[in-house]
Formats: sequence, C-alpha cells, structure tokens
Amino acid sequence: LMEEMIFFFFQAEDGIRDFCLSRGLGDVYKRQVVSTQSTWGFEFRFNKREVKRATMDYVEELNKIMRKTKGEEEENLDLLLKETPLIKFEWAPMRDPSMLIPQLKSAKGPEKRIADFLRGTTTLGFRFQGGIIIAVDSRASMGSFISDESVRKILEINSELLGTMAGGAADCQYWERYLGMLCRLYHLRNGHKVSVAAASKILANILYQYRGYGLSVGTMIAGWDRNGPSLYLLDGEGLRIKGDVFSVGSGSTFAYGVLDSHYRKDLTVEEAVDLGVRAIYHATHRDAGSGGVCRVYHIHERGWTKIHEGLDVNALHWKYAEEKGFVGDGNEAKVPVV
Repeated sequence: LMEEMIFFFFQAEDGIRDFCLSRGLGDVYKRQVVSTQSTWGFEFRFNKREVKRATMDYVEELNKIMRKTKGEEEENLDLLLKETPLIKFEWAPMRDPSMLIPQLKSAKGPEKRIADFLRGTTTLGFRFQGGIIIAVDSRASMGSFISDESVRKILEINSELLGTMAGGAADCQYWERYLGMLCRLYHLRNGHKVSVAAASKILANILYQYRGYGLSVGTMIAGWDRNGPSLYLLDGEGLRIKGDVFSVGSGSTFAYGVLDSHYRKDLTVEEAVDLGVRAIYHATHRDAGSGGVCRVYHIHERGWTKIHEGLDVNALHWKYAEEKGFVGDGNEAKVPVV
C-alpha cells in the first residue's frame, strides 16, 4: 500500500508555531491537516486506509493535551467571553450606524463640528533593562478650552497591568475598566492572572468590533507576566502593536524627540524615570493640549510602583531652566549655553 506523510500544524496570529510553545491569547489556532511529501511538522506515517481514523484520533489527543497544558489560555478565554453578558448600545437611527461619523465628517454645514474632535494629551511608555516606565500628563481639553488639569491617565487594571488614556476620556475609561473586569473574572475562574498579550488582545478585539463607529481610543497596555515585560499600543480601529517605545497624543511628537535622543536599553531606574519626566515636560511646554502634572509608574517583576504622583510641570520648567542657567532675571543672553 502507498504511504504518505500527514502533518499537523497550527496557524497562529503571527505565523506557524508549535502549540506547546505558544504564548498569549493572541494565538488563535486553526487545526489543519496537510498531505505533502516536503514540509515540516509532527511527522507520522500511515497507509491510506488508516488516514481518516488516525487523523481523528490524533486531533483528539492533541485536544486533550492542549486542555491539560498548564498556561494554555485560549480555551478558558473562550469560556469567559461566552459567559460574559453582551454589551448593548443604542445605535444611530439609520440603516448603517457605522456611517454616521464619516457622514458628519464629510458634511458641509455646522453639523460637521459634532465629529470634529480636538484632542490634547501626552502619554508615553518604554521598555528598558529594569522593566517599563509609563509617564503621562494630566490635562483634559474640550477644543481650545482646558476642562481639567488633574485627570488620571494611567488606569490600574490589576496588580501587574496598567493602561493609559489618550483620545476620548469616556471611551478610554469605559473600555479599560471593562477590560479590568474581564481580567478579574479570568483570574477568579482559572487561578492565575491573564497575560499582557492576552489582555491587550481582548481589548483590541472589542475595539475592532466597533471600528467605524467613532470610538476615540489611543491606549497602551503594559505589564509584567511569566514572559517578562510587555508593552502594546492599541487604537480605536483595533490596531495592536508590540514594541519598546511608544508615545500617544497631540504632544507625542515632542516626547518622541526627547526619547529618540536619550533612550537606551541599559538605563538605570533613576535614569529611566528622569527620561520619562523630561519627555512629558517638553511635550507640555510645546503642546497647548498637554499640561497639568506628570505622573510616572515603574513596572517591574513584582508588579508596578507609583514613582511620582504628580510633578507640577511649571516647577519642572524652572528646574530645567536653572540647569541651563536661565533664571528669569533678564540676563540669560549673557550666560554661555553649553
């Protein structure tokens, strides 16, 4: 009887992986069976009479292994999402509610201002050898009007996870608190906390379902789990990117200028905190939509620590000016600047 090789592999979100080595809930597996003479995978030999029975038996065994493998989260996540009540909102009274925002933005009359959101903020996060630094300002604006100078733009999801706010305050607060509820339910049901990759994927999936409906979200999800420190950037359309340095908000270009000049992977904790503070200060100095106070958190292997509850950026301005020799006495032009 002719023999052929049957290979089993799993399709993950970022390529083909061995299911035993996968990390995070971002890996959504699709079981596939491929008949070929030249590929890679779990190799077994069957004659054609036994292919169907062996395939079914092997897939069943793989299912048992996956259910028993410690740290596997996708099955538990599916159960969590199925048992969580669906959230229902009132949609715009039109055939396709997702077209409301695009139509308002393209309107010629005064109704265009309804969807003309003017945002202002600066948030940043970066990885270094000691973990992750998250730094934000505290100003909330409504167009050209400063509505609040004491907004907390770092949301404490759990003892190992932090989220940041940029964009619409209501959208960010609501969905990140909802994410916190899902993470807590997962912890209670499974006895261990959800990974950073999984938490970010949950939020990205939620935001993706509402793409086109006008959500204003620019957030970072950061934390430390069994895979080490992780930092993810998400937006209101469901974009999800893992990286080492991110800044979000109207002042992000100024913050990136400082980060690009002084960021190193081997920073000490003190140097990293100072870099985060300086980047936020320079953003608040140049961007009218950013201001208030600077808050800084440090994420490490034991969780997170609040480093600065609120550094007044006005005080920081004079502190850094004095370092440069600018003391406000009118004689700065005579002081040599190095």
